[in-house]
Amino acid sequence: MKIFLICPVRGITEEEKNVIEQYVLNLEEAGHTVHWPPRDTDQNDSVGLRICQDNRKALEEAEEIHIWYNETSQGSLFDLGMAFALRKKVVLINRKRARRTPHKSFINVLLAINRTKRY
Repeated sequence: MKIFLICPVRGITEEEKNVIEQYVLNLEEAGHTVHWPPRDTDQNDSVGLRICQDNRKALEEAEEIHIWYNETSQGSLFDLGMAFALRKKVVLINRKRARRTPHKSFINVLLAINRTKRY
């Protein structure tokens, strides 16, 4: 299966990076093809437009989207919006850390769509 992994690139903690890297390795060892933006999207872009375009292409080609949600990652929110517009199945991989908020929020959206097959 082709998987696009949404995750923070800038401002990522060392702990997050290590956990995500192991997650990617596990998926690839299981035979999946993973597009992991810190590794697979050229991050050398002073504006960010080409990064967004490259990620959109990879999102379109993916069969499933996995996300390590970090509310401070603007790029992750942008990619999540594209995944939503493309009607892709989204799998929240750090669900154990996810806490529902009493008000509308992106984490509440992720928790809601993870209860269904597709949205």
